[in-house]
Amino acid sequence: MSQQNIGNGTPLDQARIAWMALTLTPGMGPTRINRAVKALGAAENLFDASLTELEATGMPAQSAQFIFDGKAREIAEDEIHKVTEAGGSILTQQDAAYPDRLREIYDPPAVLWVRGNAELLARPGIAVVGTRHPSPYGTGMAEMLSRDLANRRLVILSGMARGVDTAAHKGAIEAGGKTVAVWGTGIDVIYPKENKKLAENIVASGGTIISEYPLGTFPAPQNFPIRNRILSGMSVGVLVIEAAEYSGTRITARLAMEQNRDVYAVPGNVTNKNAWGPNTLIKQGAKLTATWEDVWEDLPSHIRRQLEDEISAASGGESKITEAASLFSNKPLPEQEQMVLDRLKHDESVQLDDLIEQLEAELGSAEIFTALFELELAGRIRQLPGKNYVRSF
Repeated sequence: MSQQNIGNGTPLDQARIAWMALTLTPGMGPTRINRAVKALGAAENLFDASLTELEATGMPAQSAQFIFDGKAREIAEDEIHKVTEAGGSILTQQDAAYPDRLREIYDPPAVLWVRGNAELLARPGIAVVGTRHPSPYGTGMAEMLSRDLANRRLVILSGMARGVDTAAHKGAIEAGGKTVAVWGTGIDVIYPKENKKLAENIVASGGTIISEYPLGTFPAPQNFPIRNRILSGMSVGVLVIEAAEYSGTRITARLAMEQNRDVYAVPGNVTNKNAWGPNTLIKQGAKLTATWEDVWEDLPSHIRRQLEDEISAASGGESKITEAASLFSNKPLPEQEQMVLDRLKHDESVQLDDLIEQLEAELGSAEIFTALFELELAGRIRQLPGKNYVRSF
């Protein structure tokens, strides 16, 4: 681990400073940076190059001057020290812990800013993406599938946006699994702000927050479509849950196809505009996904074997992979709870007053309140704002 995490007191080496310097140089993006490093022979040769040699790599003249004048090195060293002081770390393409799958894409980030467990980035993962305004059905499916896949040791990757992303991260954490959030801001700028607690939970549970943007980067709209290539690039496959026709999720799915990643989609109600994305993807060949098995059976065989071996080892030698296919016990519910549950749906909430009206000939309001309380406690239903109820999955 001599140079994997600069937060451990390891002296800064020339190569890591050079990668950071290139990243922070105006006019340089991932493609130009990789071309420059290739032309120089190694990143650490950056600071010994003449102005002519720098320009010969194909970088803009202003970028070459910025590096030659020593400005790039100065801000690179400053940024690395700030990351260390903030408890973070960086990964360059030269580091062993830099995820191999991400190296394969056309324009991998030269540097990743990291909070949390950097080693997690090398593990097999599924990116779960979707609308910021999901239906109860979309939220429930995101939580359920993320929980079930994380329970089988797949890392859940998402962007920590409102809606489907948030539900995916929460589902993975609930399962005791691991999740990675890819941000379009600096790793010190939480967005949206209401997800501050979620960000803390991701790191506290052994998960990771990463970004290709320097500390202090604010949530500029253009950052998020750009970061989507990291989500798809790091993953084995991308799972789409509710997305409108024109959305960032559509971009992520397209990138996944270009990067030769598997695409999975949860079918939706055709009257819901957010069903357009997954339903169209299914038409185009994405794997229709209803349960974790639909993803699991499609995984590359070597990844599935790796995960099965880990599950077997964790359970004392007997694989538990077929267990927990049902989230709930098969034990019959009490009659009153079953009557209430039968009136609730997965994809549409029922308001309390409407529920009482539907059941007034069979149950009193006190019996309904008690049944709702027991069902919610058992995780079979969820209460939404305004005393609305939906089935869990």
